[in-house]
Amino acid sequence: MKFDEFTGTVQHRLELPGTGETVRAIRATLMALGERIPAGAAEDLAASLPMEIKWYMTGAVHEHGQRFDWSEFVARVADVENAERADAAYHAQVIVDLVRDLVPESDFRQLRDQLPESEDDENWGKLFELTDAGGWSDPNEG
Repeated sequence: MKFDEFTGTVQHRLELPGTGETVRAIRATLMALGERIPAGAAEDLAASLPMEIKWYMTGAVHEHGQRFDWSEFVARVADVENAERADAAYHAQVIVDLVRDLVPESDFRQLRDQLPESEDDENWGKLFELTDAGGWSDPNEG
């Protein structure tokens, strides 16, 4: 998948008005994810993404492997994206679901293994709610 196709897909799924907002949502999500996971895991996950998108998880991140919970992740995404927290959380879910479609199963499993899914604030399972529900589907289709 090329950059334009990736951003177009995200823009369509999130119903964002323009490319600028779309790229901000992608950048915010992937940078925060890249900050949370180890550098090697970020490289593995990003390897199957378009070059311009890959950079957000790797080159744009100054410190990989930071310890923060789901709530802090959403706050970081919202801050970079300049969006409400609920919107940022949903945007991240949609973007991660698209990433899931593009990367090898082993790389996605590695991502999940590094993000604890529990009932407390650390509940990264929320990031995967859309993926676990069967992935994004267009309500206007079918």
